[in-house]
Amino acid sequence: MAHDPHDHDHDHDHHHGHGHAHAPPQPDDKVHSYYQVLGIAIKELLIDKGVVSADEVREAIEYRDSITPANGSRVVARAWTDPEFRNRLLADGNAALKEMGFEMTTTHLVAVENKPGLHNVIVCTLCSCYPRDLLGLPPSWYKSREYRARAVREPRAVLAEFGTILPNDAEIRVHDSTADMRYLVLPMRPTGTEGMSAAELEKLITRDSMVGVTVAKNPPRH
Repeated sequence: MAHDPHDHDHDHDHHHGHGHAHAPPQPDDKVHSYYQVLGIAIKELLIDKGVVSADEVREAIEYRDSITPANGSRVVARAWTDPEFRNRLLADGNAALKEMGFEMTTTHLVAVENKPGLHNVIVCTLCSCYPRDLLGLPPSWYKSREYRARAVREPRAVLAEFGTILPNDAEIRVHDSTADMRYLVLPMRPTGTEGMSAAELEKLITRDSMVGVTVAKNPPRH
């Protein structure tokens, strides 16, 4: 099991990868402003040079904006109801996603499964690497300096702030995304959902549960 090369004092396994190329650490507002200005400059240069058209840029942005966590919910619901697909997803995330029409061509997806006594959490300690091709844009808290630092240092406290209280003996594994690797958490299927359809199960699977800061919702009471 790989450990972070830095000497953190925490009670979980920290899966850390390398491969980021980033500007020097700065306050969050300056980091985001830096990349926003850089992105605008690159876009305008590409359009000016005729590499892409303004319409192509607009279509790409609209496509990106159309991706929502509902895609990930479909994947998790199928993993809950199809054991063979679940095994394929855990063995080769990219290949399993392709079966469902979701392709991650530039990054490697690793699916990690929550189990009794084991809870997984995703973070990107250096910026905001996130499975955007599956879940859409990351929430603002995921990109914040506070979450990126505290999820590694004190994950149990961070989870508690999201309302996720784990048993004291539960193992917490924090997975650090990289420029070429993304993670997807398979939350545990709630009890009392045995007779529910895949479409009904999808409503219980939230973005935050697939990041690992919360668990899947309980089924509605009748």
